[in-house]
Order: sequence, then structure tokens, then C-alpha cells
Amino acid sequence: MKRRTVHALFGVATLAFASLTTFNLVTLNRAERVNRAIAQASLTEADLSVPEARFAQAIALARQGQADAAIDAYKEQALGKRPDLRLAALYNLGNLYLREAQKEATDESTPALPLIELAKQSYRDLLRSEPNYWDARYNLERALWLAPEVEDPIIHVDQLPHA
Repeated sequence: MKRRTVHALFGVATLAFASLTTFNLVTLNRAERVNRAIAQASLTEADLSVPEARFAQAIALARQGQADAAIDAYKEQALGKRPDLRLAALYNLGNLYLREAQKEATDESTPALPLIELAKQSYRDLLRSEPNYWDARYNLERALWLAPEVEDPIIHVDQLPHA
């Protein structure tokens, strides 16, 4: 009886390790497929189920000059549940808005203000979650330098000194 118990435990352990090995092989195969697709910048629908692949697709779209598609992909990642990808997406989104603002500028002194405002908002959203993200702080400062925020010059009646 003792020998049967030992053999049964060994069989159960062998099945458990075999299933774990199979799971790891499937995961490794999927990761290799996603890495190949990212390297070739040709992601299929199956590869896009992996959040890292969708993020890589957004980067590839931005590099290819497809700003609108990249913005949509980054926004999707910014709304996601993964905090690491969310922060990176917000940072890249702000950078993309700044680059697009500089491209759309009629001359070097007047960049596209709505895009700069979107970039500032993206950096602020990021800094609310991660206040010590220094690259975002620097880029927010650059955006503020390009389009400073001016206080409303209208003085409200209740702010006037009473005589």
C-alpha cells in the first residue's frame, strides 16, 4: 500500500509539472510571436489581444507618421487597467501632441495651441498618478513655455476694493 501511494503521488506531481510546462511553452510561443510581429511592425488581430502588443503598435503608428491612429491607440492604453502601460501611454501621448503641434505651426513662433493644451493635459494626468515622473515634468514645462497659461484679466466685481 505504501508503494502505491508513493507512485500515485509521483504520477500526480508528474502531471502537474507536465501541465505547467505545457502552459509555459504556450506562453513562450505567444510571446515570441508577438515579439516577431512587433519587430516587423505587422500585428495581427490575435497579437493585439496582448496589451504590450497594442502599445507597440501605437509606437509603430507614431513612427510611421500616422498620428491620428497612434493617438487613438495611446488613448485606449491610457484608459486601460495596467498602470505601467497607462503612464507610458500618457507620456507618449503628450509627446505626440507636442510633435504634432510643432509640425502644424505656421512658423516657429506660433505653434498649434490646441495640441499643446492637449499635451499639457496629458502630462498633468500622468503627474497626478506619478508625481515623480521627471521626464513628464520637464516636457510639461516645455509645453508651458510654448503656450504659457495666462490668468483671466477680467476682474470680477467682488474682487474690487470697496470704498
